[in-house]
Amino acid sequence: MKPSIPKGTRDFSPQEMVKRNYIFDTIRQVFRNYGYLPIETPSMENLDTLMGKYGEEGDKLIFKILNSGDFLDGVKDKDVKAMTSKEATKYISEKALRYDLTVPFARYVVQHQNDITFPFKRYQIQPVWRADRPQKGRYREFYQCDVDVIGSNSLLNEVELIQIIDDVFTKLGVPVIVKLNNRKILQGIAEAIGEPDKMIDIAIVIDKLDKVGEDGVRKELIDKGFDNGKVDKLLKIILDKTIVSIRDSRMEITHNINESDSRLAVLATKFNEDGTFLVPEVFVKGKDELGQVVYKVKKLINSTKIEVDLSLARGLNYYTGSIIEVQVDRDRCKSEFTSSICGGGRYDDLTGIFGLPNISGVGVSFGADRIYDVMEELGKFPEGVTGSTKVMFVNFGEKEAQYCLPMVADLRKNNISAELYPDAAKFKKQMGYADDKKIAYVVFVGADEMQKGVLKLKNMISGEEKEIKSDELIKHIV
Repeated sequence: MKPSIPKGTRDFSPQEMVKRNYIFDTIRQVFRNYGYLPIETPSMENLDTLMGKYGEEGDKLIFKILNSGDFLDGVKDKDVKAMTSKEATKYISEKALRYDLTVPFARYVVQHQNDITFPFKRYQIQPVWRADRPQKGRYREFYQCDVDVIGSNSLLNEVELIQIIDDVFTKLGVPVIVKLNNRKILQGIAEAIGEPDKMIDIAIVIDKLDKVGEDGVRKELIDKGFDNGKVDKLLKIILDKTIVSIRDSRMEITHNINESDSRLAVLATKFNEDGTFLVPEVFVKGKDELGQVVYKVKKLINSTKIEVDLSLARGLNYYTGSIIEVQVDRDRCKSEFTSSICGGGRYDDLTGIFGLPNISGVGVSFGADRIYDVMEELGKFPEGVTGSTKVMFVNFGEKEAQYCLPMVADLRKNNISAELYPDAAKFKKQMGYADDKKIAYVVFVGADEMQKGVLKLKNMISGEEKEIKSDELIKHIV
């Protein structure tokens, strides 16, 4: 039988890994520039650590791990057929593959709280797993590059995260839009339409707006028990683009967001325009937080666009304040990519579920696999990002190879990647190897060159070939 891999997973060739590492290295360096330190957590977590943190739909996407040995041993005396799958799971599975890096991070903070200096700034670059339906831009195994700060309520943390986003995508050459909202605004909207306890339901549904459209959102809200009038009011608020567009630097956002030129202030006015309800206090707080973030960040970013989007919800349950999502700016490039490539937000009490209450955190996660797909589509990987050997010595025989070995070692000591072709194969085969690996320089040392103390150096890109002294090789390698 022909070997295969599970759907939604991929093998990566050396060329692909070099490009992926370019993304990881770029992101890692930006994280370090802002004072964040790395941690790692296990690929698997206890199932009860993960369950209940992502909402009902998220819980369904967690990969459960069957108990070791006879996993059915725990249900021998139970009527499995009468159980739901959720009920049966607790008897046959105690562990699961991590769904994201944020919940394991919260667990880590609680377990290691006595060894941590708060505010704690960490980054983490590791794979996660989701039992999702594989499709373009959506995989079952993928890497996340997370950066979080926990133990601080300051909105300067949100500002810093947006700066990090701006720095990363500026360095990678990908034009993006940072979309912002605040869960407190969504809570205020839920209160205003008379459904204060259904903010999570609202967030989960409107988070699908890009996928299912307005009609799909309307249908799902009605299926969840919202009446038509409340759905109309909700959609009117979140879809009114005239009050939330902050797309370019010409749009002034002032520190006092109650001034008339602030679109966020106009939003509050629109919110109460029919006189049937007052603007909830939580809405005002969310609006103020959002306005402060926009005001502080607008003078600090390079080329990233900022947009307030009330339809942005982020479906995960644990967000409580600022929410952030990054998309490719399709107005500035020819990308067809519509999925988010980075996102996150503030969580005020995620550690509380593990026994450490009132510790607020905020973070974002860069989707390395989606960023890779976008950069491939846009041709944004630098030409020099090959990761290949820089210099190859042709092997003309045993004596010649022995003569070349010290030169190969000297190049490596000077951090220049080099190799000697291992076999005295035909010249055409060796040059074909150099071509296939996109090796920049090829060195020829035959009997005549050994006698004269020289070598021939060929630039494989320009085709230029020259004879140089053996001890001058390094200074000729660009």
